[in-house]
Amino acid sequence: MRARTLRPRLLLAVVAVLTAIPLLAGCVVDESALDTKPLKVKVAEQPEIAAMVPAAIRDTGRLRVGTNPPYQPNEFKDRNGNIIGFDVDLVDAIAGVLGLRAEYNEADFDKIIPALQAGSFDLGMSSFTDSLEREKEVDFVDYFSAGIQWAQKVGRDIDPNNACGLRVGVQTTTVEDTDEVPAKSAACVKAGRDPIIKVKFDTQDQAVNAVLMGQVDAFSADSPVTAYAVKKTDGQLEEVGPTYDAAPYGLPVAKGSPLGPAVLAAVQYLIDNGQYEQIARHWGVEAGMIKRAEINGAKE
Repeated sequence: MRARTLRPRLLLAVVAVLTAIPLLAGCVVDESALDTKPLKVKVAEQPEIAAMVPAAIRDTGRLRVGTNPPYQPNEFKDRNGNIIGFDVDLVDAIAGVLGLRAEYNEADFDKIIPALQAGSFDLGMSSFTDSLEREKEVDFVDYFSAGIQWAQKVGRDIDPNNACGLRVGVQTTTVEDTDEVPAKSAACVKAGRDPIIKVKFDTQDQAVNAVLMGQVDAFSADSPVTAYAVKKTDGQLEEVGPTYDAAPYGLPVAKGSPLGPAVLAAVQYLIDNGQYEQIARHWGVEAGMIKRAEINGAKE
């Protein structure tokens, strides 16, 4: 999986890297057994908002959504292969406001925006960070604020800004892997201290397990990912340090499409009427809630 939070950061730097260490048999947390169940909030159609939907979409009765799981807790699959998550519950509610049924279609992450441009999908839903560069290609309806958040096992005393010499887990190709941890490690080396030992994992679940088992000292991930890991492990993990580099997550639509204002109105309706908060709290990501949805709110 590539980084979802693509935005300018500090220059890459040398960092000690280890491949993911094997997890001990019998000690691995069964992550799927701990997964939060979908909330599936029922929302009535709002005729004034539904009337904003382009006729070509409204006449089909469905909202074609392109997504790229897994990315817990936003979009991932349960044991039965169903796509679930915070984003899914939210988009289901948005579709309800619009008088539509959400239809989820899996696609490679980097093919979702081209598919929107080609008209194959109506909406993207894959934890996209709204950026000025991406706004040249599509419009984003911003619905959440995400940044980078570290987590440690309860009882540890780790400072993400002073983690020299520690082992830190990251999911491979995320921005934490490519930018954030290397930059922190470079600062350690510049100060004459040991670099951070970056331990890369194929999935975030593996990084979570490694912290629980003491194989790494902490992990770094996008803030909703970290918040969900803390929720799932029921008091075994805790967030540590501030949230870094907060930026909006957005739902992309074709550039200039009237669907954008319709989705914007639907998101704001859910915010104003409490369903948005209900969904966010259910998934443990309430720290990233926003009060006002907007289109193309990227700052960088």
